[in-house]
Amino acid sequence: MPKKIIQIIKKASKEQSATISSQDRGFNYGDGFFTTAKVQDGQVVHWPLHRMRLIECAMRLGFSELDFVQLESEITDYIATTALGVLKIVVTRGSGGRGYGLPELPQSLIILSQLPFPASYPLLAQQGIKLAISTVQLASQPLFAGLKTLNRLEQVMIKQAMAHQTCDDVIVLDYNNFVIETSAANIVAINKGCVFSPNLKNCGIRGVYLQSLCDKLPVQFIDMTLEELQQMEAVFICNSLMGIVPVTAINNIKYELSTSVALLEDLLLKESAC
Repeated sequence: MPKKIIQIIKKASKEQSATISSQDRGFNYGDGFFTTAKVQDGQVVHWPLHRMRLIECAMRLGFSELDFVQLESEITDYIATTALGVLKIVVTRGSGGRGYGLPELPQSLIILSQLPFPASYPLLAQQGIKLAISTVQLASQPLFAGLKTLNRLEQVMIKQAMAHQTCDDVIVLDYNNFVIETSAANIVAINKGCVFSPNLKNCGIRGVYLQSLCDKLPVQFIDMTLEELQQMEAVFICNSLMGIVPVTAINNIKYELSTSVALLEDLLLKESAC
């Protein structure tokens, strides 16, 4: 049975708070998932892909089917007057159950919140981004690989470590020393007319923007070392808010911004002409 939305956060601000049970499983166990979307002119950008993400997360985590008729209606009303912003959709399994055991009749909780659009993103898209290497590595867990669950403590530690580095973002490796992603984005690279992205079969998040790029270009997902990434002709990072941003440096390795942009535009143009 589809579950009912039982709470909406109308506006994110210091003065406003939401009442969520201290027994909520999302709060206690990270038992839930979320997606973060760009809102432009009262519309969720790439909504079909965000919808697919929510469906996949619910299915793989054993949640009841979500009521998208109600959810989409609530979202439409909620963002109708938003010219540019961020919509975050958080889904938890609600309260109940003994310990880790599931409730007999789970009552999912869906929370919508709006946030300001990051002011730095348009500038990053124009100037490119500089990356360092994170000192924190990702553990392997194929059960959750690709999903955006509420268990984000690794990312918290990555951001904490990044505060002591001089960079815009960091490349994160797994414990096999393969490149996975950055702290908040997927990685895409171009070499000899082909597009590559790190394999996410064991960990990492398969982002909405990355999926949209896969619909336009033949992206090859490979086990990629840092050395292999640095040898690519062009490197980009992408997520649903910033879009795709060229990388101008990985530590001391430099990339020409105009060359990277031209390589990507050329590939997109060729594919669109096919």
